[in-house]
Amino acid sequence: MTTTKETRKTIFRADQVGSLLRTDVIKEARVQRTAGQISAEKLRAIEDKEIERIVAKQKELGLGAVTDGEFRRAWWHFDFLENLVGVEGYWAGNGIQFQQQQTKSRAIKVASKLDFADHPMLEDFKFLHQVAGDHVAKFTIPSPSMLHFRGEIDSTIYPDEEEFFHDLAKTYKKAIKAFYDAGCRYLQLDDTAWAYLCSNEQKEQLRAKGKNPDDLVNLYLDTINEAVSDRPDDLKVTMHICRGNFRSTWISSGGYEPVAETLFGHLNIDGFFLEYDNDRAGGFEPLRFVNRSDLNIVLGLVTSKHGELESKDLIKKRIEEASKYVDISQLSLSPQCGFASTEEGNLLTEEEQWDKLRHVVEISQDVWK
Repeated sequence: MTTTKETRKTIFRADQVGSLLRTDVIKEARVQRTAGQISAEKLRAIEDKEIERIVAKQKELGLGAVTDGEFRRAWWHFDFLENLVGVEGYWAGNGIQFQQQQTKSRAIKVASKLDFADHPMLEDFKFLHQVAGDHVAKFTIPSPSMLHFRGEIDSTIYPDEEEFFHDLAKTYKKAIKAFYDAGCRYLQLDDTAWAYLCSNEQKEQLRAKGKNPDDLVNLYLDTINEAVSDRPDDLKVTMHICRGNFRSTWISSGGYEPVAETLFGHLNIDGFFLEYDNDRAGGFEPLRFVNRSDLNIVLGLVTSKHGELESKDLIKKRIEEASKYVDISQLSLSPQCGFASTEEGNLLTEEEQWDKLRHVVEISQDVWK
């Protein structure tokens, strides 16, 4: 992996969001571990072997950046967040409600002052980095926004919201440095909050909970910018904005227009993974707010929610449409989301998953010759 400024400038024309369908071997090992039939060390050894296999498959497909599929996680966000200093996970009464589906009842709370230290995912990344070889090891973590958006914050610990966001930014700055020191040069922040802030229905729900959506836009922007400030020149940081992805269902709808100027004009990161696999995401017009020639826009035009392959000609046509707003040299292609934001996974087969990623690679090779 290069350790120069070029890593940050590198655009992977065919990219991926991160999570992959958990294999039957992984699922069975987790059941065995929960039942006390195998040790934590045995489970990790099984995960290691499966991660080696899927990394080799990603290389075979022609992807330049490889992930561990989030194979050691149950959730895309909670596993990381509840291992921050000051955060605790617990089983709540209800899960997160999707369209006709509900997740398990996991939740998190901030029970003491925030910090970052001895996080288990540092070792997870180191293993990925090792097996990635000459490919770029891409690692995904939830955005800082998600702790505030999904977490219960003890008001006796943080009576002052400003202090909470200050500590949150500081915690993430330490996390980013720790991953960089472990060898990470491509870090992705996953964030559903921005998509909620595009949805009139979801904004009404936030107001009903006493939260002002306009205030959240500014708080999240400032916190993320502080967290990524002073990052090394050779660390690429991107963000995936998600409208929900559980068992092939979703939560929010709405185009990017309400937050586009803030995101594309003022968030100081290197790229965005944007969902564009159906009309719930709106049109490409919000991309007119992209005002930096070094900002990469990854178009999620291939769905991860079902196995049917999209028309190559239609995908190419949509890339051409997007290029009316952002120079095609700044564009890339990916699935709209991961294939398994939680360990249950979306409703398609592993072979269909690989076909989707192969589809992305083949289309990108046609478009960016």
